Amino acid sequence: MSDYKEFETKMQKACDALQASLATIRAGRANANVLNQILVDYYGVPTPINQLGSIATPDPRTLLIQPWDGSVLKGIEKAILASELGINPQNDGRMIRLVFPPLTEERRKEMVKQTKKYGEEGKVAIRNIRRDAIEKLKKQQKASEITEDDYKVAEKDVQKLTDDYIKEIDKITSQKEKELTEI
Repeated sequence: MSDYKEFETKMQKACDALQASLATIRAGRANANVLNQILVDYYGVPTPINQLGSIATPDPRTLLIQPWDGSVLKGIEKAILASELGINPQNDGRMIRLVFPPLTEERRKEMVKQTKKYGEEGKVAIRNIRRDAIEKLKKQQKASEITEDDYKVAEKDVQKLTDDYIKEIDKITSQKEKELTEI
């Protein structure tokens, strides 16, 4: 009988990847996760901002980035400007201040659309894992490693696992949409 643990692990990783992607969507509140995708050229090495200094949230709409090496301040500022964050950094020579403006209705709708896109990508990943699992089961049946009855049971189990993870992705996505529309 086939072990579903590897497929379940892959499906969980797809959910985790979705949550990481959704964390980068700016929801009107200051959240250090929006900086996760931004890399700064630090002595020729693309480096995440959180590895170059401390990030603080003094109030709900502000992030303060204080680099440990002052020479990287301009690089951080350039990387933020070049990103899709849509916020102009304020550089005072020691630290960078990011002030998150309240979201406009148009921007909110854009972010909800982005959230749905990420959710759909997560579902596609889950379905691809299901397809791989079914193919593996078919090979096992052809090689007479499992019986046809075992194959049918395993196929149902894989489908149930898939359905459960699709529901999880829907839940994660709708939570983010709710967060975006309630601000």
